[in-house]
Amino acid sequence: MPMDAANFASYRFSTCELPERIRIPLWREHFGRCIVHADIEPLSNVSFQADASLRAVQGLRMLALKGTSMRFKRLQANLADGDDSIGIIFCSPGRGQLSQRGRDADFRAGDAIAILHSEPASVTYIDGLQFGLAVPREALAQRVTDVEGLVMRPIWHRTEAFRLFISYLKSVLKTKALSAPKLRDTVVTHIHDLIALAIGECAALGESSASAVVAARHRAVLDYIAAHFEEPGLSVQTVARDQGISSRYLQRLMTSSGPSFTERLNELRLQRALKLLTEPDAGRRRISDIALEVGFSDVSYFNRLFRTRFGDSPRGVRLARKGSH
Repeated sequence: MPMDAANFASYRFSTCELPERIRIPLWREHFGRCIVHADIEPLSNVSFQADASLRAVQGLRMLALKGTSMRFKRLQANLADGDDSIGIIFCSPGRGQLSQRGRDADFRAGDAIAILHSEPASVTYIDGLQFGLAVPREALAQRVTDVEGLVMRPIWHRTEAFRLFISYLKSVLKTKALSAPKLRDTVVTHIHDLIALAIGECAALGESSASAVVAARHRAVLDYIAAHFEEPGLSVQTVARDQGISSRYLQRLMTSSGPSFTERLNELRLQRALKLLTEPDAGRRRISDIALEVGFSDVSYFNRLFRTRFGDSPRGVRLARKGSH
């Protein structure tokens, strides 16, 4: 798989189905030398295990790794591949170690640090899940002053820019946005912008109108609503306070990118109610209890919304489902 492929590509390598005696040789050759262009040294006496998934799109590469302890060494001989991208290594959860330019760094859950792929480096994976990003140097050089000066400097995980970047990245991976041709260019640009903000230690983002910040905040808001929609008291004010933005800004985020806050909230609640009403044992539960469970405190309001959305009352849907079995 060419790492500079313009189109989205994904790759997975796991040793779990391989005979133990060939796990390390295959991992070193197939994954180490051919895929990540690094020498790999196992660091544990226990049975070797490794599971890695890699995604590549428009020069951006993402690697997730889990397994027994090992060390990746990008030596002078490996640099012949001409890769001058900036690598950003995350540890979540677990711990690891990095070495480059005569500097060493230990990092634990939530930490991140940048390295140069164009210079020798050592990355020691100890435990947990390690995630790495390789970003084209040119993409960051256009956005950050003195990219090389940021190498081996911890990226503070509590900064707003870093948290927003992580939230956005998790969301686009979960929704497979990078595999959608119509979204890919925009998402990659947003990732470049957010990484630059995170590693550049920018000031508080506030209610920025920058495209990447707006997109990241919108996804963060949607994720929060999806996780809390069953709470009866969920409101614009509640979500805005959690996200550190004003209610007015949140409402603008929602209406400029799709359904309003209320429309989104009600849709999630109604879809959940529909699912509960059509489950095999739904007849044992009162409709009012289902309405309360999905977040509606007013049953009459729930019934009206449900009929408008699905063309029948909650009771009618349940009876129809029961009659079809």
